[in-house]
Amino acid sequence: MKTIPTLVFGHRNPDTDSVCSAIALSYLKNELGENTSPRVIGHINKETQFVLNYFGIKEPEYLNNVKVQLRNVHYNKGVKLKETASIKEVVDYIQEKHCTAVPIVDDKNRLVSLITLKEIAMLFIEQSREHLNTNYEHLLHALNGREILKFHDEFDGNMIAGSYKSETFIESAPLNKNDILIVGNRAKVIKHGINCKISLLVLTNNFDLPEDLLELAKENHVSVISSSMDTYNTCNAINLSNYVKTILINKSPAVVQELDYLTDFVAEATRLGFTNYPILNKKNECLGLIRITDIGKYDKKDVILVDHNNLEQSVPGIDEANIVEIIDHHNLGAIGTSVPINFRSMPVGCTCTILYYLYQEHKIKIPKEIAGLMLSAIISDTLILKSPTTTERDKEAVENLASIAGVDYKKYGYSMLKAGSSIEGLTVEDLIYQDFKSYKVGNTSLGISQVITMDFDSLKDNIDEYVEKLDEIAKRDYSTVTLFITDIVENGSYVLYNTEAKHIIEDSFDIIDIEEGTFIPDLVSRKKQMLPQIMETLEKNS
Repeated sequence: MKTIPTLVFGHRNPDTDSVCSAIALSYLKNELGENTSPRVIGHINKETQFVLNYFGIKEPEYLNNVKVQLRNVHYNKGVKLKETASIKEVVDYIQEKHCTAVPIVDDKNRLVSLITLKEIAMLFIEQSREHLNTNYEHLLHALNGREILKFHDEFDGNMIAGSYKSETFIESAPLNKNDILIVGNRAKVIKHGINCKISLLVLTNNFDLPEDLLELAKENHVSVISSSMDTYNTCNAINLSNYVKTILINKSPAVVQELDYLTDFVAEATRLGFTNYPILNKKNECLGLIRITDIGKYDKKDVILVDHNNLEQSVPGIDEANIVEIIDHHNLGAIGTSVPINFRSMPVGCTCTILYYLYQEHKIKIPKEIAGLMLSAIISDTLILKSPTTTERDKEAVENLASIAGVDYKKYGYSMLKAGSSIEGLTVEDLIYQDFKSYKVGNTSLGISQVITMDFDSLKDNIDEYVEKLDEIAKRDYSTVTLFITDIVENGSYVLYNTEAKHIIEDSFDIIDIEEGTFIPDLVSRKKQMLPQIMETLEKNS
């Protein structure tokens, strides 16, 4: 089973079908051995909250978007070194990882610096380095050396090469306990260094100490290493044993976070012009290195869409996700995929009706609470089987799901719709966007909001405010914006619209000189009545 779950979600401004379909399908998929998780991409309305509370189901987590994040990119995970690594380790590591830089971290994995191969090269070209700050193991590695005596693990002192005349060196080169002496087969210079109790004696050309000098070094606690190289090359190579922290210059590099979006990273990297960026988590711990060349290699998030198949109605970033399946009962929208997918579409009144039959096909038992959710979705979308979208399949599903859930679907349905139809405490904007859907019609956009309430009278005094808000929404994004206030008792809908769309609504519903708040009998279905008629008018006028 994959470790990262496939996300299952419905449309924006989710209704009961959208939310319950996501939960019911996710349960079915998981019973079939998949790893999925339901999500919502908008605020849950009162009706849906009533349903979830009634059947004791937890509200799905909110999904903000499905954009590709840097954590989805195939960057150099784990590429970093401690600040106590040697310069040679850094050079070898960069070459091994085929990169040009490496993040340097402290003992707590916090970023200290970013060092590049170019910076290391320039430091050795431009600077004469006479100080050594390293440890015994780094020295052995850098010098390809042999351990002879070890009394100290770390060294922090000046390096002196005993390469000139012994008498002159002894007279003119005072040594102290922190010094590191580099010398070949020169007994007098070696003895002088040991007597000065230097911290480290580096012998070149694989030289071994004579027995007397070895005993003297032991007495004076002088560490000794024999280098495989001559004095000149030893002096050059020994600098590579220094801790990398001794040469760090870029202590405030540009960094990115693993939760940053790939598109934002590309824009910022283009602006800054750098190639390498340390990547951090929320604790500011370094996770590795991301390069601008890595941007083409990433894993998309797997998603399943329910109750919609239109880009306008889906989550932000859907074009960056991997859509693996769609289950819907609406007309085909504008979502495309790069590979074939499972697409289940049926001309029924509700997505959960399709899911009911999927459960039957897979012979998966429907738990009581899941049956309750599916039942709620169907009677919500079909207005307790009164909507013209209702089919015989919906009726069959409702009868069986009501039996499993242990409810009288008519009594329960009216209680559910009543709970959802309450507009108390809602602002004008809240009510419009409670169940708002967008559609593309040619080169224009259409917005249709539908609210089910049994109390239109409470809205009548504020019609002007609603029209003003619809006009405002239309100016931003739409040619036509409507609000249908559906009364299931009266079996019809009151219609409000943006001012400039008056003629569109007149033509769509064949009403001469229509007014805001006009009641249209038998108009209850957005999918089968409102949307097709308005779309036909817009297409004719385009």
